[in-house]
Amino acid sequence: MNDVGMGENLLFLTDEQLRQGIEAMFFAYRGFTADPDRILAGMAYGRAHHRAIHFINRALGTTVNNLLILLGVTKQSLNRVLRTLIEDGLVESRVGVTDKRERNLYLTEAGEALERQLSDAQRARMRAAYRAAGPQAVAGFRQVLEAMMDPEMRRKHHALREAGQ
Repeated sequence: MNDVGMGENLLFLTDEQLRQGIEAMFFAYRGFTADPDRILAGMAYGRAHHRAIHFINRALGTTVNNLLILLGVTKQSLNRVLRTLIEDGLVESRVGVTDKRERNLYLTEAGEALERQLSDAQRARMRAAYRAAGPQAVAGFRQVLEAMMDPEMRRKHHALREAGQ
């Protein structure tokens, strides 16, 4: 933020400025995941469980295959996470309505409660950061994040955003 205040041309960043941005992303991500990590640690869950819960909540009835694409993990890894979430009563897997081979995923009431607890913690952190930065910085931050996404992930991000409105 000091760079902006000093009037530097941010379109031509030095390697050191880029390194500082990369480090800021690492530390911000660490802060962003800290609260959910603490909540999940007592349940023997990790970030993969959190991501699965988040995206099942965002796209109720999503298929296992769609979740694989969104999360970018192996089928074996996702099956391990889903098996635990289903056994613990947080996720329900239902046979597909149009295709009986598909499995549609839904959060149970307990899963919805955990998702709320996890996202409330992250929303509080995001809300405080957004308020501190101001609307122009928030808009710029979103532009930077979207510009860093691969085109396919950007399309999925936009589709989730539109579905949630």
